[in-house]
Amino acid sequence: MDNRDAVREFLASRRAKITPEQSGLPVYGAKRRVPGLRRGEVAMLAGVSVEYYTRLERGNLSGVSEGVLEAVARALQLDDAERSHLFDLARAAAPGSRARRRPRPAESVRRSVQLSLNAITSAPAFVRNGRMDILAANPLGYALYSEMYAGAARPANHARFIFLDARSHSFYPDWERAANDTVAILRTEAGRDPYDRGLTDLVGELSTRSEEFRTLWAAHNVREHYTGVKNLHHPVVGDLHLMYEAMDVSADAGLSLLIYTAEPGSPSEDALRLLASWASTNRQVKEAEAAAAVDKA
Repeated sequence: MDNRDAVREFLASRRAKITPEQSGLPVYGAKRRVPGLRRGEVAMLAGVSVEYYTRLERGNLSGVSEGVLEAVARALQLDDAERSHLFDLARAAAPGSRARRRPRPAESVRRSVQLSLNAITSAPAFVRNGRMDILAANPLGYALYSEMYAGAARPANHARFIFLDARSHSFYPDWERAANDTVAILRTEAGRDPYDRGLTDLVGELSTRSEEFRTLWAAHNVREHYTGVKNLHHPVVGDLHLMYEAMDVSADAGLSLLIYTAEPGSPSEDALRLLASWASTNRQVKEAEAAAAVDKA
């Protein structure tokens, strides 16, 4: 991924979203030819010269100070996720950034991580990397995402499921929101590590195969994914309203542990119990079939 292109398009897209009225600038009668703020207006709000800000918006963040980045973030009224993304883009543009890039994302989890997942018995839990590959889960986590695992591709990937699998439209009642969030998470990860070949390949694949993904990717929206709610429709247990928490796996760079919980006493808690029973029954059937196959052999 070309960092200069990402910088240029991100700054231009944020500038287009802020009106002079929102920035407290006077508006005169002449019709404006550009949406949002002009470059000169952003430069004035940030306290830098028009020439310097133009250099930044052309994609050159090399050597820019934290003070200038903060001033630009304030001028563009960036939220926390957007501000972090701008700083990530600047770090990636710094001289020698390739040599200091993040460790290669893990492709699997350590045994102790899997055992920790298995110890979580009443809530779906899984470990995911920045590309949204599910690398490991507990039995309830696999059961929750059984639709995703119905496909042949491994590791199972949230983004591929949402944009390339028709089952995702029934699994996510608000598919548009899920799609927007997914692309924003991937765009955030791309800012942190534009040299991740696996992520570049994934974005290229989705851009080629999904018009919806191409449109959302071009919007340059970013999002942090630490806490929130998920509304899902599971084909076996029906509607689920789940809260989630995401935590970094501190010993493994780039991996996150996500745990989904239901409100105590809610229909969703009952549905999770039913899902756990269904998963256990399926597992017992498969083990019995495997044992019978061994006996016949």
